Amino acid sequence: MKLRRPRPFLTATISGALVLGALAGCSTAAAETTSGTSSTGTTTTISDVATTTDDALADNEDYTDLAALADETWDTSDETTVSLDGDSATVSGDGATADGSTVTISAPGTYRISGTLDDGQVVVSSEADGLVRLVLDGADITSSTGSAIAVTQADDVSVVLADGSANSLTDAATYEDTGEDAPNAALFSADSMVISGTGSLEVTGSSNDGIASKDGLVIAGGDITVTAVDDGVRGKDFLVVTDGTLDVDAEGDGLKADNEDGTNDDGETVGYAALLGGTVTVASGDDGVHAESDLVVDGATVTVSESVEGLEAAHILVASGTVDVTSSDDGFNAAGGTSTTTDGAATDGTTTTDDTAADTGTGQDSAAQPPADGEAPTGGEPPTSGTMPDGQPPQGGGGAGGGGGMPGEAAGDFSLVITGGDVTVDAGGDGLDSNGTLTVSGGDVTVFGPTDGGNGTLDSAGALTVDGGTLLAVGTSSMLQTPGDGSEGWVSATFDTLGAGTELTVVDSSGNVVAEVTLARDTQSVVLASADVTAGDTYTVRADGTEVTSVTAGEAG
Repeated sequence: MKLRRPRPFLTATISGALVLGALAGCSTAAAETTSGTSSTGTTTTISDVATTTDDALADNEDYTDLAALADETWDTSDETTVSLDGDSATVSGDGATADGSTVTISAPGTYRISGTLDDGQVVVSSEADGLVRLVLDGADITSSTGSAIAVTQADDVSVVLADGSANSLTDAATYEDTGEDAPNAALFSADSMVISGTGSLEVTGSSNDGIASKDGLVIAGGDITVTAVDDGVRGKDFLVVTDGTLDVDAEGDGLKADNEDGTNDDGETVGYAALLGGTVTVASGDDGVHAESDLVVDGATVTVSESVEGLEAAHILVASGTVDVTSSDDGFNAAGGTSTTTDGAATDGTTTTDDTAADTGTGQDSAAQPPADGEAPTGGEPPTSGTMPDGQPPQGGGGAGGGGGMPGEAAGDFSLVITGGDVTVDAGGDGLDSNGTLTVSGGDVTVFGPTDGGNGTLDSAGALTVDGGTLLAVGTSSMLQTPGDGSEGWVSATFDTLGAGTELTVVDSSGNVVAEVTLARDTQSVVLASADVTAGDTYTVRADGTEVTSVTAGEAG
């Protein structure tokens, strides 16, 4: 995990505060406050978190005008035709010129690009106000010097994948221009860009990113495949997917919104990602989907098949859709900026680049590397499940709203909220991790957590509240965290290790199955929160039909 520069985060509020519950993971004491210190050094009420997409995006830079460009129609008779042919190109119409294998577009308008360019570029440099629309209609462009398509200046850019067309863009492995503001992706835009249509696009980022915008980026359609040696698809101010199919294989982050400024000149939040439709599949060497501020999933089908951390942002909301995450570290990680220790001392997690530092992901940022799997952090071993360190409150529910994370840490202005959808996590680190609050109020959530003792299946520095939907979490018994006050009925149990492939069931006193799951990895605990669980009743955990243990709902097992 990575450190983030301190920056302001705007959090949309809702009417009524979320109830903060009681819990303890590896915290030093039950927290008595619902506030944390944000990256600006101001106190914020971390219970006021957005539970709808409209609320989550209310203060963010608007993407809708850009997305609407995808629905615009035009007169095809007004198009300028760009024909590519090996090492040359010809232009028929206004606004563009061809010089050998370089096509330069210098004015707003619609440009239909077809053919193959073995070694060349399409460059957009348009100073005038107005939309530059690039209709890719069987375009195959490869460059040995830089981007295949480089938008260096434009008002807005719309890339349309023509119906039935197959298109391909491949950039150079080494760019001739490596300046700070130079293009650095196979499909690059210095200004806002929307991609739409019903055709296909294959993008290969041989030097850095696959698709990148230094402003906002909207994917509104198309069948898009991206392979990149760094980030797959990147929008600086925002990255929004509303439709289409996006398949990304990236050695860095899969999808990324990386503006660290916090807000733009108008005070709107930037650095956010929203997956609002379509199908997104990611295999990444770092984060599957990363946003500096907000990350919203509502209506999309998202599969992160390989990642270090699956979904990461300061504020994460899953409102609907399907999310399936596989990660070697945290599955979901709500983190970033600066948090505050319980003694009031600020911990400033700053670094010059977000690719060179590590984040503990356990309640606050730290310049130190996290402990290796199975190793204890400095200061002693984590408590064994069902026990507590000297002078610490016991794990589990009850009491006055504690939190997870490492000793000495307090909740910051971060949130992980699931209000609907179907969520599955298979994590080598923390399954669901929030450096602030963690709330489930709807949906069906299944977490296969870690096997080592240095992580937790559920890990929140603030309150863990489950007041709707179903949460089923299985994994290590270390750092066991259970729902707190305001939650629906829950069951927590620990037991001797059960092997992967075991059919684990939780049954009530009448023998009715209230939850069942096939274990994806070795498991020592189960936490179930569901409307089907009644506090005070007895529940039995079975492995392949054989009783493992019986527990009382509402008591940490």
